[in-house]
Amino acid sequence: MKKGNRYPKEVRDRAIRMVQESIESHGSKHAAIQSIAPKIGCAPPTLDKWIKQAEIDDGKRAGETTDSKERIKQLEREVKELKQANEILRKASAFFAQAELDRPPRR
Repeated sequence: MKKGNRYPKEVRDRAIRMVQESIESHGSKHAAIQSIAPKIGCAPPTLDKWIKQAEIDDGKRAGETTDSKERIKQLEREVKELKQANEILRKASAFFAQAELDRPPRR
């Protein structure tokens, strides 16, 4: 079962902007997160995670970008499908090879 995003991208982006714009007025990023998270309806650690990922995506922090994560997921799905196709072909090949051996010789 696929895990879906509870919050739309627009909400996440707005929350990140709100935190970034209010860091100075709150005195720290932590205080801004603690203040804004309840207004958005999410837990502070969730908002902090969104901010960290946004910093990674913007190149301000080291880590794996959202685009590269999506690309890896896509490639993993392709590998899984190709392995399944290879297994089907291997079984079909064995089946037809056995059928050829079981056939009576031509005279």
